[in-house]
Formats: sequence, C-alpha cells, structure tokens
Amino acid sequence: MKRRPTAFHRHPADGEILRLALPALGALVAEPLFLIADSAIVGQLGTPELAGLGIAAAVLSTLVNVSIFLAYGTTAAVARMLGANDLPGALRAGIDGCWLAILIGAGTLAVGWPLTPWIVERFGPAPEVAEHAETYLQISLLGIPPMLLVLAATGVLRGLQDTRTPLYVAGSGAAGNVVLNVILVHGFQLGIAGSAIGTVIAQTAMAAVFIRVVARAARRHGASLKPHWPGVRRSFGAGVPLIVRTVAMRVALITTTVVATGLGTAELAAHQVAFTTWTLLALILDAVAIAAQALVGRALGAGNIDEARSVTRRMVQWGVLTGFALTVVVLAVASVYAPLFTQDQEVRSLLVAALIVAALLQPLAGWVFVLDGVLIGAGDGRYLAWASVLSVVVFLPAAFAVMFLSPSGTAGIVALWGAIGLWTVARLITLDLRERRGAWAVTGSVR
Repeated sequence: MKRRPTAFHRHPADGEILRLALPALGALVAEPLFLIADSAIVGQLGTPELAGLGIAAAVLSTLVNVSIFLAYGTTAAVARMLGANDLPGALRAGIDGCWLAILIGAGTLAVGWPLTPWIVERFGPAPEVAEHAETYLQISLLGIPPMLLVLAATGVLRGLQDTRTPLYVAGSGAAGNVVLNVILVHGFQLGIAGSAIGTVIAQTAMAAVFIRVVARAARRHGASLKPHWPGVRRSFGAGVPLIVRTVAMRVALITTTVVATGLGTAELAAHQVAFTTWTLLALILDAVAIAAQALVGRALGAGNIDEARSVTRRMVQWGVLTGFALTVVVLAVASVYAPLFTQDQEVRSLLVAALIVAALLQPLAGWVFVLDGVLIGAGDGRYLAWASVLSVVVFLPAAFAVMFLSPSGTAGIVALWGAIGLWTVARLITLDLRERRGAWAVTGSVR
C-alpha cells in the first residue's frame, strides 16, 4: 500500500484543489458567519439573550446539518455524472435534490413550529434564557426551507466544479445579514427577534438567487425543472446513510450544549460562542473536503482510481497544514476575540479557555474533515454512518462524566472541550483505517 508523501512538494492536483477550495471556503462559512454575527449583536443585549441564542443555534444547526446530505450527496452524484460526461444527467440529479430540499424544509417547519417550547425545555434553561431561545428559534424556523434549498443548489454547482457562484451568493447573504441585524436589533429595537428576522430575510434572498442560477443551467442543457419523483426518492435513499452520520454527530454536539447548560449560565454563554467559532474553523478546514468531494467523485466517475487516491493523499496534507495554521491564529487572537461577544468578565475568561483547547485540536480536525469529504465524494455513506455512530459511542461517556462531576468554572469548560477532543480522535481513527484499505474507491457514474 502506498504511503502518504511526507514532503509538501508541488503536486499536480494543487491547482484544482485551490481553484475549488478557496471559493468553497467563502461559501462554507456563510452559515456560521450568520451565527457569529448574531452572537456579536445579540451578545450586546445581555448574557441571558446570548445564552438563549446558544440553545436556539444548537437546534437550528442540528436541523440544517441533518440535511447536509442535500449538499454533500448532490455534489457526489453530480460530480460522478460529470466525470462520466453526462451533463444533462448531472443536472437532473441536482434538480431532484432541490425538490427533496423543498419537501424536507416544509416538513421541518410544519413540525418544528408548534414544538418550539417543548424543544427548548429539553435543554433545561433558566426561565429568562428560555424566553429568548423560543423567540429566536420560532422565527428562525421560517428560514429553514430556503436554507435547505441553498444547500441542495450549492451541491449542484460544486458537483459541476463551480465553487465561485456559491461564494458570491454566500458572501452577499452574510453581509446582508449583518446589515439587517444591526438595523432590526438596534435601529428598530426588536431585540433578539430582530436578529432572527434579519437572518431569515438573508436566507430567503440567497435561495432565490440559487434557484435562478440552477434553472438557467437546466434550460441551457435541456434538463427539466419538474420534479422526477423516482429521482427524488433515489436522492433521499442515497442520503439516508449520510443522515445517520449527521444525526450521530449532532447527538454529540447537542450533548455538549446540554452539559454546558448544566455547568451554569456563564459556561453556556461561553460554550455557545466557542461552539460557533469551532463550527467556523471546521468549515474552513472543510473547504478542502469540498474539493475532495468534487475531485474524487469526478475521478471515480471517470474510472480513474489512481487519481482519486493521489488527490486524497494530497488533500490530507493540505488539511493538516491548514489546521496547524488555524491553531496559531486562534491562540494569537483568543484574548482579544472574546471581548467582541460579551462584557461579562467571567464569560470572557471561560471563552478563552475553551478556545485554547479548540485551537490545539485543529490539525487533527483538518485530517478528519478531509477524509470525511473523500468518503462522501466516493459515495461511501454506509461506512460513514457506522463510523460516526462508533465515534459518538466513544464520546458520550466522557461527556456524561463531565455532566455528573459538574466541575466549576474553567475546569468545567476545559473538561467539556477535552471530551470533544476525544471524539475528534475517535473519528480520525475510524476514517483513516477506511481510507488506507481503499474499499471506498468504486468507479462508475453511480456507486
């Protein structure tokens, strides 16, 4: 078996990796930038508001991330067909994914709206925190259908090797979100509700732009925009393993919020900002994984296993080195970053402690996210589902130990983030074993 090269010399795939990864980076950070902007703006209202946003953000992130297969699965399917020189077929697969996004988004809104108070209550927050969490969550649910459509349409374009258009749309949406939030929260004095309204408006505008772009490409290449229900069902069936993968991951992440809630309001507020920042860092690393999905899917669709393996090894190097760079950046700015979100000195101190642990985990996270992207691009969903469940089984006892021991202050937040580190290591072991054995490298336009 070939071993990964140890020297970071120039590689033939570097140009394509950068061409796809750099624009993908901007598009990937749109959602966490929404939450970071909301955190910075809402944090100035007070600690209960920021803690309430933390609970709502955990729920919203779960709803969106459970449906991330709309982007990832669509990218892999479209890229494979592109590699097989079937562009109309690639667009048809992408449009099926968009219709699936609309159905899932509408269903999520219909179920989630009346259950909002019950969902928030599951976290056990203080009454003043629960009120803010319910307000933000109920309004933000209106943005779920357009946000899922954004995911699916983004997957179509990534599969077509176009990561620039999602960058432009996401960047405009993130900027518009900040402007709207400032106006609605502070100009119109709508408080945390204004932040949610601004985000929904921005998400809806992004979805409208993506619909126009995909529809134009479909007309140009003769692909129908009407739903093809067998294709929609096939898209859902292919996405089920990725749903299992993501649900397992979200169980772990929601558990961290539950544990932080039990540690105290200050700990929860600090964890919310650290968690949102971790998401941003993960998506920066995932930019290389997006390139992996597109390039590996295209190579396997064209029947070129050697290219798929070579690109994989190179992207692992990019992921680890990017992680080291993020470690340096986060450690350098942690002390000046924390005051951007709160005036509470206790929350600031706890946030810095959490950020230090998060920073040290970045090289491992870079490796994990790249391998995750490779296996998604290969359509290896069943293994990803199994590996994700196993890693969460390893993580949960550590998280529950923190919850039951309830260490206070800095010790508590560091212990919680140490458990997240254990989860990261478990994910790395399971994914690296699969990549090295090569069973994921199956060729053809459809896995």
